[in-house]
Amino acid sequence: MEKVEKSLERRYLSADVALLELRGDDDEKPRIVGHAAVFNKLSLPLGFSQFRERILPGAFAESLAAGDDVRALVDHESSRILGRRKSGTLRVSEDAKGLLADIDPPDTSVGRDVLESIRRGDLDGMSFAFETVSDSWATEDGETVRTLEKVKVFDVSVVTYPAYTDTDVAVRSLKSWQNEAVQAAGRMHNMAMRLRLAESTDAGGQK
Repeated sequence: MEKVEKSLERRYLSADVALLELRGDDDEKPRIVGHAAVFNKLSLPLGFSQFRERILPGAFAESLAAGDDVRALVDHESSRILGRRKSGTLRVSEDAKGLLADIDPPDTSVGRDVLESIRRGDLDGMSFAFETVSDSWATEDGETVRTLEKVKVFDVSVVTYPAYTDTDVAVRSLKSWQNEAVQAAGRMHNMAMRLRLAESTDAGGQK
């Protein structure tokens, strides 16, 4: 497969997958907890319905083990920060379900606004920004499926719209995979034609 230039991608969980929740009793500051990604679940159609996507368990393990300094943001906006792994105000880990985020929001206008919006039910989705390290493509039940095997995670975000976006990089990878498949089919066809020609020549020489 031809090399595809790496770039940042974002995926937003659909609302029925994982909801945000607030944790902490009256004596504790509230925490924001939720899954920014889930494993082994096919996404909604991406890239104008060209493909669907799943994330394998362990996809984030290497990035997290390397100590990547993940941020917690609102709608992926760097100016609206809720927590940071380096400072200990964000804890991210893989569990059986997916990428779990546990955030200690700041006592700022952004933090207070987000907490109130979650309490009201206006915010209930999460997302993550990533760079693909390794992936694979296949056809399953007539659909093209991309499997994310290993990714580098940059941020987790509380989001307004739980929908899937930002698929340009993945679509370029899909086109590369499709081109490779076409080329492979062409090579097989040419090989079959040469074999037929050789068999025909042999048969003619034996007459």
